[in-house]
Amino acid sequence: MAPGSALIPRLAETGPGTEALRHCFALPARPESVAVARRLTKARLGEWRAGGDTLDAAVLIVSELVTNAVVHTTSARILCELRCLDGRLRVSVQDQGHQPDGPHLGRGADDEHGRGLLLVDSLARSWGSRDAGDGSGRIVWAELPHGSEHSC
Repeated sequence: MAPGSALIPRLAETGPGTEALRHCFALPARPESVAVARRLTKARLGEWRAGGDTLDAAVLIVSELVTNAVVHTTSARILCELRCLDGRLRVSVQDQGHQPDGPHLGRGADDEHGRGLLLVDSLARSWGSRDAGDGSGRIVWAELPHGSEHSC
């Protein structure tokens, strides 16, 4: 499936009468997709005039969430969604297979692995995870202020 394909299912719904900037893309669950996800996120947020701090934080968050999906799940593909609504930017990454107890924050500062979600926690206003609802995997999301001169 090509990045930005209209065939990608919605990761998050908006209510009636609500306008949101929304962009989705699917990538294979391979290590090289992390760089592609960063590039696609940076390009789209640039089009949306996201502020520098917001853009940088969102690119880093996407990088960490996609990396986690590649490393810690049995997914063949990963769905990413960027959604700007009410002055917030929400980044969501859906995998196809997850651990039964969900993502974990790193165990400690000396632990070589597992610091990605600690980084997400420090950059995001809020974040969390949930089952995709149809048994197709897990969605991990993070929200941050949009930081744009234009309201989203």
